Amino acid sequence: MISLTRLNGEPFTLNAILIEQVQEFPDTTITLTNGKKLVVKNSHAEVLQLVMAYYQQIGIQRAQREVKKDDE
Repeated sequence: MISLTRLNGEPFTLNAILIEQVQEFPDTTITLTNGKKLVVKNSHAEVLQLVMAYYQQIGIQRAQREVKKDDE
């Protein structure tokens, strides 16, 4: 889970596994796997950093690296 802030200043927590896409329009817009879009105050770079840290925490990013090493 990652902590983000809505445009109105309200903090919320999002399951990062549900994120399909992050874009800046110029506001940061997160598209979820179910098609729902969320607009947040956080920058694109900050959202990516939070997602990568979450993936590392739960072991997803590590598993991807191990698979890539095995493929080489």
